[in-house]
Amino acid sequence: MKRRVVIGFLGTTLDQGKHPDRWQRWRPSIALCQHEDLLIDRFELLHSRTHNALAERIEKDIAQVSPATKVVRRHIEFKDPWDFEEVYSALHDFARGYSFDTDAEDYLVHITTGTHVGQICWFLLTEARLIPGGILQASPPKRWKDGGLGTYSIIDLDLSRYDKIATRFRAEQTEATAFLKSGIDTKNAAFNRMIDRIEQVAIRSKAPILLTGPTGAGKSQLARRIFELKEARHQLKGPFIEVNCATLRGDSAMSALFGHVKGSFTGAMSDRPGLLRAANGGILFLDEIGE
Repeated sequence: MKRRVVIGFLGTTLDQGKHPDRWQRWRPSIALCQHEDLLIDRFELLHSRTHNALAERIEKDIAQVSPATKVVRRHIEFKDPWDFEEVYSALHDFARGYSFDTDAEDYLVHITTGTHVGQICWFLLTEARLIPGGILQASPPKRWKDGGLGTYSIIDLDLSRYDKIATRFRAEQTEATAFLKSGIDTKNAAFNRMIDRIEQVAIRSKAPILLTGPTGAGKSQLARRIFELKEARHQLKGPFIEVNCATLRGDSAMSALFGHVKGSFTGAMSDRPGLLRAANGGILFLDEIGE
């Protein structure tokens, strides 16, 4: 039988307790080791050096309730435990440097403790299989101070177990591509591939999009559909503004795009915000940009 290894943060708040009455409180790292149907062979406990005393106390308490569980304390430091980039980078380095032995051990990532940012990072690393294991979630008893163990659940991130969720995602993607095609079904493989690609880029990226094609090909209509799709996904807050670049000439182009103040040049009778500012938060469609 494979050894079971739990990896998780020390709960600097939830695992707290110095006095004998700490045994009357629910402490997730301790409670996990008390479940008779969840034998933990090794507990990889991550914590900062400033919490050495608490980590040592938790190690001793685990030894008392589950002598078969070996606690391995590992130092990990964050300047800001709520900084996603910092936390993810540190946990990524931890995962890359850890010697996983999937032939002899099963791994569970404990996400009950730590900040919400840390929990999200644990999930992402496990989902990406940088940590080859499942997710372990502990829940407190109805009354935290009754000394109960609470419950736990193990989440297997093998996506084949979540076909209903995957089916829903595929349905949403199909709906989005149909929307971009204005509901017109077509068997043109090249066109369908183009729309699929536009759907992926439009939803996942904030970068500018270049739509090419002859005049009358429907670029303006497609640009507006992209706007409506992104707006429906709550990715835009501003308006859709279309400008025919063929009408912009010389200094008027700069004025139209970037705006001007009253009197800045002959004919500037009033302040003008400019199209870029007017479309802020939305989409500015520059039609006939080749002109």
